[in-house]
Amino acid sequence: MAELSTIARPYAEALFAAAQSDPSAALDQWLVQLEELAAITRHPQVAPLLGDPKLTSAQMLTLLTGLVKDKLAPAVENLLRVVIENDRLAVLSEVAKQFRQRKNAAEGAADCLIESAFPLADGQLDELLWGLSRKFGLKLKPEVKVDPELIGGVRVTVGDHVLDGTVKARLAEMQAALTAP
Repeated sequence: MAELSTIARPYAEALFAAAQSDPSAALDQWLVQLEELAAITRHPQVAPLLGDPKLTSAQMLTLLTGLVKDKLAPAVENLLRVVIENDRLAVLSEVAKQFRQRKNAAEGAADCLIESAFPLADGQLDELLWGLSRKFGLKLKPEVKVDPELIGGVRVTVGDHVLDGTVKARLAEMQAALTAP
């Protein structure tokens, strides 16, 4: 089977193109709805139902649209209908991921994961984000996680770039240097 990212790309591109051509499109709302649908399709109580061959496409659409919090935007509902009819529900998570990437690129932004051994004070986070934004030339949307196993310092992931300034990483480097032949 083809890679999920390859299968998801045309769906994400089509939805993003629809969003750009619709001045009333709320990209944030569409993204939230896509991510919610993806989470629903992965839910352990829902996933087995979606694989039931007795369930028609219309019933599957009704089931999924009934489980979302708010009424879906027409374009998102149309995407869901097409994905169901093409038996591609498994790609919804990847479609949401690629839609998020396109939205961020259009806004000159990027998602940023900041892992720290200890909680960061607001001033520390602001200063870190300011420096990272200058380094990457993007507006960063941070997600902050505390991981005590890092011992100290922070690890920042922006796209496929990882900046690891943690004590754990430095100790691993020292161990590798000391044990090298």
